[in-house]
Amino acid sequence: MDEKTAASGSCKQNLKLKIITGMSGAGKTQIIHVLEDLGYYCVDNLPPKLFMNFIETVKQTNGTITNTAIVADVRGGLFFPDLFESFREMHEAGIDFEIIFLDAADHVLIRRFKETRRRHPLSQGESLTEAIAQERQRLQELRGMAHYIIDTSNITGRALYGQINHMFGQPEKIEILIESFGYKYGLPMDADMIFDARFLPNPFYIEELRPLCGLDKPVRDYVLNMEAARQFINQCAALIGLIMPYYEKEGKRYLHIGVGCTGGQHRSVAIAEGLAETLQAAGYSVYAEHPYCYRAGEGFE
Repeated sequence: MDEKTAASGSCKQNLKLKIITGMSGAGKTQIIHVLEDLGYYCVDNLPPKLFMNFIETVKQTNGTITNTAIVADVRGGLFFPDLFESFREMHEAGIDFEIIFLDAADHVLIRRFKETRRRHPLSQGESLTEAIAQERQRLQELRGMAHYIIDTSNITGRALYGQINHMFGQPEKIEILIESFGYKYGLPMDADMIFDARFLPNPFYIEELRPLCGLDKPVRDYVLNMEAARQFINQCAALIGLIMPYYEKEGKRYLHIGVGCTGGQHRSVAIAEGLAETLQAAGYSVYAEHPYCYRAGEGFE
C-alpha cells in the first residue's frame, strides 16, 4: 500500500459525519451551533449530490478535519430526493455517518413559526398546518432511518445544548478564560462572572511600582504577599469549583471570568494570574488575558 492510499484509508476511518435533518422549526440551527462549539465543521443545506464532493474535500485536509456535520432537509427542494442515493454512496464508500432527526409536536412547530414570523419552506399557497403535515409525510422514511430522534417539544434551548453536548461532546473540561480589566474602562461585556480586586491596596500609589504591571515580579509579590489577596484567590477558586459541575451539566463549554481593579494594570492582573495558577493546579483548563497590562518600559511616555 503506497503512502497516498494509506493516508486516504486512515482518513476514511477517522472521518465522522453527522447528518442533521428533521422538521422545520424543530431546532436544527441550534444543533449546528452546539456541534460547531464541539469542533465540528458544519455545512447547512448542502445539496445531497455534493455530499461525496464535500467528503473528498475534507479528506484532503489529511486528518485536520475529522468531525463534520451537514444539515439536509426539505429546504433542498428538488435536490432533496437525492438524499437517499447519497446515503447509499457514502455507505458503499465506507463513510462513518449518523443521522440525527429533530422532531416536535405540530402545535409547538406552529407556535414557533408564528413567534419568529418565518415562512415554512413548503407553505406555497398552503396553510402552515398543511405545510407541516406535508413535510412530516415527506420525512417519514428518513425518520425511520435515523440513528437518533430528538423531540424538542418540551425542551429549552439551553437544555438542548446540554443534551447534544452530552451525546456528542468530548470528555474534556470547560475552558476557563480569566481576563483582567479596569473599571474605568468598563466591564467585559461577555463575562460570566466578575471579581472585584479594588479592596486591596493599590500599587499605583507606590512610585517604583506605578510604571509596572501585575506580570512584573515586584508588583506580583506586592499583591500576592498580602494575606487578604491569598484568601481572596482561594475563596474565588472554591466558588468556581462549586459551580463548575453545574455549568458542565448545562453544556457550557467556556467560562469567562473578569477580575477588575481601577485601571486593570496592577491588582487585577496579579490576582487573575494567581487565580489561574490555583485553578490549573486543581486540574482545570485555564488561560489568562490582560488587555490593560503594561510591562515595564512599554506603553508609557
